Amino acid sequence: MSAAIRLKKFGTKKRPYYRIVVMDKKSARDGKAIEELGYYHPIEAVDKQILFDPEKVRSWVEKGAEVSDTVRDILNKKNFSL
Repeated sequence: MSAAIRLKKFGTKKRPYYRIVVMDKKSARDGKAIEELGYYHPIEAVDKQILFDPEKVRSWVEKGAEVSDTVRDILNKKNFSL
């Protein structure tokens, strides 16, 4: 099984809300997640948009999980480097 750190979409039309999750690469976007690492709420105030656990992200990357381009950009907004 190969894992990926990517976004899982929640919310309603014009009010998106995303969770940063670890999932099997072949599973659907909104399928079952292995672990939830944080969230991204793009319409919230700038200081409340992104929250994640950096230790969990690092441990999954060390285990071989690939980070999607979108999640990589979100983590870079918080000055978190992989």
